[in-house]
Amino acid sequence: MKFRVELEYDFEYEGYVAECPMLPGCMSQGKTKKEVLKNIQEAISGYLKVVKKKHRRIPAEERHSIYVDVPVSITGT
Repeated sequence: MKFRVELEYDFEYEGYVAECPMLPGCMSQGKTKKEVLKNIQEAISGYLKVVKKKHRRIPAEERHSIYVDVPVSITGT
């Protein structure tokens, strides 16, 4: 299975934080991108083992796109 993962650099930690939005609470960190990706893969694997053990379903990823109108003046008035 493939999971979307979001990476963010944490200046205080001086490394990366990874989160898997599809799996609430599933996060990890690492000093390098390579390390954080390895760690989040392990975190996701552990999360899925718990889900399976407790006979729960993996939540479906929900993404919605909508368009909004924004009035913009081309002439600057």
